[in-house]
Amino acid sequence: MTNPATADRLSDRAAAHIRWARQLERGFVLAAWALLGLLAVVFLALFAGVLQTGWERLQPDFFLAFASRRAAQAGILAAWVGTLVVMAVTAAVAIPLGVAAGVYLEEYARPGRLTTLIEVNIVNLAGVPSIVYGLLALGLFVRLLGLGASILTAGLTLGLLILPIVVVATREAIRTVPQSIREASYAVGATRWQTVWQHVLPAALPGILTGIIIGLARAIGETAPLVTIGAVTFIAFLPPAPFSPEAPFLSFDWLWAPFTALPIVTFDWTSRPNPAFRPNAAAAALVLTFLTAVMNATAVWLRYRLRRRQLW
Repeated sequence: MTNPATADRLSDRAAAHIRWARQLERGFVLAAWALLGLLAVVFLALFAGVLQTGWERLQPDFFLAFASRRAAQAGILAAWVGTLVVMAVTAAVAIPLGVAAGVYLEEYARPGRLTTLIEVNIVNLAGVPSIVYGLLALGLFVRLLGLGASILTAGLTLGLLILPIVVVATREAIRTVPQSIREASYAVGATRWQTVWQHVLPAALPGILTGIIIGLARAIGETAPLVTIGAVTFIAFLPPAPFSPEAPFLSFDWLWAPFTALPIVTFDWTSRPNPAFRPNAAAAALVLTFLTAVMNATAVWLRYRLRRRQLW
């Protein structure tokens, strides 16, 4: 039987330990908020400097003019059009493959050494530096397959870059779906594919869309892979139109066209010795920041809107 005095001492020690743990937790929270505030101040200072430098160049002619050797006449028409078409190819490559791979690994793959090896490699690939994907694309797409420094090569490269992110996001979203939804679907006679397509994927859609948009937001600002595969820094024309007046009314010549992108022109203008190009670089950086912010805000809005419709 425990001595009352001993029990009191143990109770006091437990209470002291709890107070120390709470103080440690408060200190950790305060340190985290302090670091977050410091990062916010640094970001706002950098953003204010870029905004002050490039605000005057954000005029309609800046968006509708091609590149020029004269800073006052240079624009980003080819850059933002190239960014949009490259991101379209990236989404067309990464989204179907990433979602399909995530569904297979989470719903169909049997546990085993091969599955474990694939899962570990996917997680590791998500942390590989982007320059490695650029070197891979240079050797595989540009030289081995002969695709050249084209929009197709850029889209495939960035698609491989964000593919692990989409796979991981899809798997994490599917794991949040309660098992009871699957069991209820099987109980009424649905097949596994009907369960996944009609119940699991709609329930996991908010998380999947969030992961996809975050991956695309990362890809839109990548410079190193595009520089490695040979993206053009000075271009004064747009890719061919995807539509044709003749049958079959679709043209894919634009996939093999040379391109540039907003990160490329920003890097080019920043590296020039002429200080007159610095406002242009700052304005292009503002446009790229705005696009990234819009994509992240869209991800948050979609996640909130779609989760409100869920009943569990």
